[in-house]
Amino acid sequence: MPDRSASAASPDILPDLVAAALRAGADAAEAVSAERASLSVGVRNGALEDVEREESRDLGLRVFIGRRQATVSASDLSDSTRARLVERAVAMARLAPEDPYAGLAPQDRLARGPFADLDLFDPAERSAAELEAMAAETEAVALAVPGVAKSEGGHASASSSRWRLVTSHGFDGAYHGSAFSLGVGVIAEKDGAMERGGEHRAVRHLSDLPSAASIGGYAGRRAVARTGPRKIDSTTAPVIFENRIATQVISPILGAISGPSIARGTSFLKDRLGQRILPAGVDLIDDPFRVRGLGSQDGVLTTWLLNSAAAAQLGLASTGHASRGLAGPPGVSTHNLHLEPGERDLNGLMADAGPGLLVTSMFGPSLNANNGDWSAGVSGFWFENGEIVWPVSGVTVAGNLADLWTRLERGSDLEFRSSFNSPSLMFDGVAIAGK
Repeated sequence: MPDRSASAASPDILPDLVAAALRAGADAAEAVSAERASLSVGVRNGALEDVEREESRDLGLRVFIGRRQATVSASDLSDSTRARLVERAVAMARLAPEDPYAGLAPQDRLARGPFADLDLFDPAERSAAELEAMAAETEAVALAVPGVAKSEGGHASASSSRWRLVTSHGFDGAYHGSAFSLGVGVIAEKDGAMERGGEHRAVRHLSDLPSAASIGGYAGRRAVARTGPRKIDSTTAPVIFENRIATQVISPILGAISGPSIARGTSFLKDRLGQRILPAGVDLIDDPFRVRGLGSQDGVLTTWLLNSAAAAQLGLASTGHASRGLAGPPGVSTHNLHLEPGERDLNGLMADAGPGLLVTSMFGPSLNANNGDWSAGVSGFWFENGEIVWPVSGVTVAGNLADLWTRLERGSDLEFRSSFNSPSLMFDGVAIAGK
């Protein structure tokens, strides 16, 4: 791996780029840099299949002339390229249409240091040989599970990234992060029929990564459990979405409460601010300061997700949910979102539900953003009396999300695995389309 602790770019490169843009005629400007180094290794049947290594350095520049804006980016950091970058950005901004809501974030909303240390970077490194050994061990464990017939491959990776943003009105912020991942996919066979299963984990710190035995064993057992699936008759029954996929049922909230969607009027929640959209006592929390991290309060929708442009369009104050890439104006995004857990574990939810469907895999979800009608193809397990009785595939679940969310019941099995996490979620009376 390359040196993952030191920045390759000069500390003055972004301030100099912003200053050059102002000298060239911009009224305001912001510059962003991104550096990434990654190494990933894949194996299949114990043999090395691929090794990928990436090292990149990129710059982005956004300039404003009045209410006109333009963005440009480059991967060449040379003096001549930076000069052309400034020249082109300013020339493009002069020709751009006016946007009455374009501009940098209000100065009184800028974050000021010292910034909290979120412990996002681990200097630990792994060589290609070490990653190969991790992936091979994980695959071997999965293949050793009785009923597993073949491997789709094991993989392991290590990466680091560094982002910095500098603006002409005084903001200068950066973060440095790392990521380590390990996973495997296998195929189980029963009576000539095959089913896939897998497991993948990604963490900021290497010490937090589950063992090869844990990941491989889970992947193998998951594949075997899915063999011999049945199709069920169309019905209405309780449906539980396990914690690994439950966020897919509540993630449409984010698009529905994003400022741009509200401003366009293309959201089925556009008239629900201040109203209950989740059951009483349910909190959806966005915590930008969760350590090592990759709403609503008491079920009531209390805010839209706003960046500066959307806030200006709606006549509101930014909520600090801008997301910035190298090119283009900022979008809207959450930080570290989670749904607070309930008191019953997954077995408890199944025991209280009666007969129903436990969903462990989802594909092809469809949403009407204007009215909230939603459907998705799913597979999982039919359960009765709190016990799984057989695997199920080839069915579709459907409903109106605004209605489903009000009937949401939470499990206690919240795990922080990514930037959006949820416990298992149960909904009663869900339409299930089967055979």
